[in-house]
Amino acid sequence: MTGTLRRRTVTVLPSLALLLAASCIVAVKTGQVDVSWVELRHLLANPGQGDGQASGPWRIIVGLRLPRVILGAAVGASLASAGTVFQAILRNPLADPFLLGLSGGASLGAALVILGGVTGSAFLLPAAALFGALLALLTVLRVASASGSPSPTTLVLAGVMVSAFCASMVMLLTSISSSVRVHGTLLWMMGSLASPPPGILPLVLIVTAGGLFYLCVSGHHLNLLSLGEGPARQIGVDVGPIRWRLLFGSSLLTAVAVSASGLIGFVGLVVPHALRALIGADHRLLVPASALAGAAALVLADCGARTLLPPAEIPVGVVTALFGAPFFLVLLRRGKGWMR
Repeated sequence: MTGTLRRRTVTVLPSLALLLAASCIVAVKTGQVDVSWVELRHLLANPGQGDGQASGPWRIIVGLRLPRVILGAAVGASLASAGTVFQAILRNPLADPFLLGLSGGASLGAALVILGGVTGSAFLLPAAALFGALLALLTVLRVASASGSPSPTTLVLAGVMVSAFCASMVMLLTSISSSVRVHGTLLWMMGSLASPPPGILPLVLIVTAGGLFYLCVSGHHLNLLSLGEGPARQIGVDVGPIRWRLLFGSSLLTAVAVSASGLIGFVGLVVPHALRALIGADHRLLVPASALAGAAALVLADCGARTLLPPAEIPVGVVTALFGAPFFLVLLRRGKGWMR
């Protein structure tokens, strides 16, 4: 690690960690039932005293808001880091799990389990989502590579077509399913952290921690792969196995995130763009920075989704699209954040 990178790491990562911590505290405090700062500090400092019963502010914070904040941080970190990896490997500044069709494939796999009424372990839904995400990724790469090396435009078009097909299949399944399951599925497709599948939060945390660790320690390989397959091979990199391991790890993170929260777009697209413009394209720093920033962004977006139009709750996927799409258009207009 060079001196410049070390100085940036010491400055950037602690700052983003503080931003994430502040975002989590604000999200835990804020809601339709307000909790004062004094009360919040007392509850966190004395978890076993006073309001430790199954009612009151403690129940709201620990039983409702804290799990939601933790889930939002894990999902945001997964999507942002996966988007960073896809952009590096495919050398495409428009690549992210949503535009490449992975989120759509994962949603189709998960919808088959949800609408089919299949019950079982907490691993079933993420497994179905992972299978759908990997199948979607392979389809996109196969279609985009039909006439040679895929261009960024071809990859995006193939991803959009796969996403459209998966969305159509989900709509078909909802049209022939019971109304109770359809309502829950439609809310889930818009992206929500309100009602994750039972027992999935520990699995999300374990997969996110393991996946992020692997992606973070692979920053040097990502730097080489972002140069292109030819230059990477000349340096001595075994491109094939490394690339597929990174794609599988990113797909796993995407699948688990989608199975827990539904379709949430633009986090994996906007966050890497913004950070690349601010801190550079060295993936040894960019991957962990994207994870921290993505986690903070989704926690704040979900906080807004809960409080913008009380007593109604906006799906967090709608909030990320409302803020992410204009922000991404600004990035495109200014020409910042593009893959170098």
